[in-house]
Amino acid sequence: MNRALMPTVALGALLLGYGLFAVAGDALVVPTAKVDGAGPWRSLLESSSANAWRGWTSSGFPDGWHVVAGVLAKEGSVDDLVTREVYGDFELELEWKLGKAGNSGIFYRGTRDYDHIYWSAPEYQLLDDANAHDGQARLTSAAAAYALYAAPAGVVLPYDQWNTTRIIVKGAHVEHWLNGRKVVDYELWSEDWQAKLAASKFAAYPRYGLAKSGVIGIQGDHDGSLAIRRMRIRTLK
Repeated sequence: MNRALMPTVALGALLLGYGLFAVAGDALVVPTAKVDGAGPWRSLLESSSANAWRGWTSSGFPDGWHVVAGVLAKEGSVDDLVTREVYGDFELELEWKLGKAGNSGIFYRGTRDYDHIYWSAPEYQLLDDANAHDGQARLTSAAAAYALYAAPAGVVLPYDQWNTTRIIVKGAHVEHWLNGRKVVDYELWSEDWQAKLAASKFAAYPRYGLAKSGVIGIQGDHDGSLAIRRMRIRTLK
């Protein structure tokens, strides 16, 4: 063993002994803080299927998406995915990685008020900040509440590496977490939110962000690769 690694390994063993973190595969799984009133976790992916999902424009599972060994993936521009169930207050966790210059997103409380889910649903941005155009602005960078609330730089990992995401939506309160760090915290329908909405492109869509429940979506209509694994959800009371 390289002696330079010994302090790190020793620290890791100590932390594991206290249950502070665990390593699963090639990803660091950071324990999440306790959320009051949480129900049991439910997986949104199976080993070789994704029965919880359908296409935005079709009732079945759209072409271009596939599931292998519990990993949901796509390589090019495809139909968005949405959950078959509707969720109001929830906690969502997943791991994701993108190809170079990749761009995607997780939508929540989406409705069919408009032709596209992104005109109704707030979005947790998935992005290769270093190479994608949207990475040039914090409002559209990885983990931002797209175009409304910025996320800090330096938290997302480079493309082709697994990131961990946590989204909490409870009433008006929303939290975006990235790689164990809370990076966005805001209140839907507040004066601040309304002001930011009015200054954004979403001002043209009066139903944007108003739903108290809706589908969760995964953006597929950008070129490039996306992979998602260990995706689970629990309802909040």
